[in-house]
Amino acid sequence: MTVGAPGGGVLLETSRLLLRPWRVDEAAVQRELWTERDPRGPPHRRIDVDGHPTVAELEDSIRTDPVWSTGLLAVERKASRDVIGYCGLVDSRRGAVGEPELAFELLRRVWRQGYATEASSAVLEWARSSGYERLWATVWDWNTASRRVLAKVGFTETDRQAADTVHGTTLFTTLRL
Repeated sequence: MTVGAPGGGVLLETSRLLLRPWRVDEAAVQRELWTERDPRGPPHRRIDVDGHPTVAELEDSIRTDPVWSTGLLAVERKASRDVIGYCGLVDSRRGAVGEPELAFELLRRVWRQGYATEASSAVLEWARSSGYERLWATVWDWNTASRRVLAKVGFTETDRQAADTVHGTTLFTTLRL
């Protein structure tokens, strides 16, 4: 189900989850996601040697970057009201104009409980009802859990890849809606 979120943005609901715009006081959850990222990934996606991004910097990002209200939605468990990550659509350079990219990231403590699949399915349902015809998603070749989630919700790997000798190969996946 999709309804308008207070203050604009998207609100999606599943049996266990709410996907909604981020609140400034949830920046610590974003910081936790940054600290948990796999060291095989690129350094610009992890906390740097000077401790950036800080919680204050992430708070500012939530206040000013519309991606946190209309793109990458906070994933909240309905039963406990805790935010466990994000899922949503972002502008993509992967496909044609108007073909966004699905992105998701959840805290490690909630992995293997079906939340990524559930949240992604809700976003795909919203994308379908909004008139999108095709979506993209990229994933590191070594990220087997995310590859499984993408396959479960219908994405297929393309022949397109981007090899990085340090971090691995980025696989490009797509889904026709």
